[in-house]
Amino acid sequence: MSEDRIGYNAMVEEAMRSVVRKAVELAASEGLPAEHHFYITFRTDHPDTNLPDHLHKRYPREMTIVLQHQFWNLSIDDEALEVDLSFNQKLERLRVPLDALITFADPSVNFGLQFHPSTPEDEEDDILEISDDETVDTSGDLAEAADDASDPDGKGPDGDNVVTLDAFRKK
Repeated sequence: MSEDRIGYNAMVEEAMRSVVRKAVELAASEGLPAEHHFYITFRTDHPDTNLPDHLHKRYPREMTIVLQHQFWNLSIDDEALEVDLSFNQKLERLRVPLDALITFADPSVNFGLQFHPSTPEDEEDDILEISDDETVDTSGDLAEAADDASDPDGKGPDGDNVVTLDAFRKK
């Protein structure tokens, strides 16, 4: 297979961020219509993410927020969304860079997007040099990831609650 010199993956990621941008703009200007609500999972370790220290300590790598009934001052620009949310009855301002998005879902209409954000640590971990005559078997990693995604008790490997988009799909 030849190298993608056009950058299709980057184009798709940007197009998906544009969908998020437009949905959040609509919610910010007109509110969320009917039963619509957003689940937004993002990297808390992204350098441009801004959230209170107590939340960063509790969620050092990623966090999911729900925008449904109680959110204030929602705004978005080309770089990030910002919103005030209540944590322990205290309003806190969060800034979520669009580059830090992991998932965006609106379960009321079975809509979801999955992103592939990266951090410098991830890029170092993901570097794997393979010569043309080598073969790599990743089926074990894929099976483990599938097991994690279909975890029946809703707990991830670290005991954290995991929300899978399949739970919101109509059958």
